[in-house]
Amino acid sequence: MSHERIHIRDVEHEGRTVDILTEGNRIAYLGEPLQQEAGLQICGKGKVVIPGLINLHNHAAMTLLRGCGDDMPLMQWLEKRIWPIEEHLTHDDVYWGAKLACIEMIRSGTTTFVDGYHHMPATANAVRETGMRAVLSCACFDHFDASEAETSKARIARLHAETDLACGRIAYAVAPHAIYTVSGATLQWINNYAAANNILIQLHLAETESEVAFSLKHFGCSPVRYLHSLGILSPRLLIAHGLYVDDEELALMADYGVSVSHNPASNMKLASGYAFRFVEMQRAGIRVGIGTDGCSSSNNLDMIEAMKLASLLGKAWRKDPEVLSAANVFAAATSQGADILGLPTGRIAEGCLADLVLIDVNQPAFTPNHNFVSNLVYAANGSCVDTVICNGRILMQNRTIEGEAEVIRRVSQCAERLMAFSK
Repeated sequence: MSHERIHIRDVEHEGRTVDILTEGNRIAYLGEPLQQEAGLQICGKGKVVIPGLINLHNHAAMTLLRGCGDDMPLMQWLEKRIWPIEEHLTHDDVYWGAKLACIEMIRSGTTTFVDGYHHMPATANAVRETGMRAVLSCACFDHFDASEAETSKARIARLHAETDLACGRIAYAVAPHAIYTVSGATLQWINNYAAANNILIQLHLAETESEVAFSLKHFGCSPVRYLHSLGILSPRLLIAHGLYVDDEELALMADYGVSVSHNPASNMKLASGYAFRFVEMQRAGIRVGIGTDGCSSSNNLDMIEAMKLASLLGKAWRKDPEVLSAANVFAAATSQGADILGLPTGRIAEGCLADLVLIDVNQPAFTPNHNFVSNLVYAANGSCVDTVICNGRILMQNRTIEGEAEVIRRVSQCAERLMAFSK
């Protein structure tokens, strides 16, 4: 996708009216309103600019399974509803499901997401075509079977070699599913592979009490200690969920630079747990971001709603209204997420990537607008997003995305076929 010079005029940023200019894929100017027009014009009056939101944990094509197996326990949900359907997924299914996910994320202000799922090249095609930024990986399982482990290793290396990273918006990662579906030997191989190639590892960990019980029974220690014994804790590791960690484990995670994605909607819907130690992790020096998880366990990909859930849940279980402020969770969904991924985005400043979102404040959720960030987190949802720019290109303007109706039609067709395989 080629870039245009974009001139956003008279937009509000941190309480003042500014102009923003983009050059290529970067923010070239942020300051006082300019006297002359420069580049493609966007009127920012009545709007506030924020950095594009960063969804740190997703399974994009699970839009296909939205509403499938609701109100079930995690393992029953996986074994009886999700995994049987996923065995029949095709490249086209994942392409259309991921494309719908991209549209849904763009509509609610997300410009970057971390994904792990089957048929990864199909998701990569969807990302390239929609203009988003993503860290992509293929879900890895070996079920403690040596031959399956070798197949998974070969797939990881092959997909890495085949993934076209030239657009600059896609990065490759590895995604071992969990410690109860991937052997220690394969986890160590993945860690070595990630270190050699300087790529991210994302892993579901300490998500449920049953996972902790499994770890204690089979490995003689808790999940984080098990990873430590394998030598896998490192700054390359991004843990999804991390609900069941004690103080000693927090210290280990901090010492090794591990990051965590908090997924409040999924954790609550699957009743995995609620006492996510967000504040304790931050105080220990652990970087924490926010994710939605896939649509079959969170049911939407709206990061504005995810911010609200993260804040309210953190206050409720601690019975403390002062923790997890709106500003704290907003930072987790923007600058903290960017830092975890090592990307020069998540902030609005000259030289940063031009990943920008315009919020329409002429609506009830922002009236009165005493505190914009509080209104965004506590009162609004993704419907307040008017315009989205990623990597210096307009992906949505005036809430219009080209080709959306066709994507919805195709996803409906794919999902209808797949439901025949649900138990």
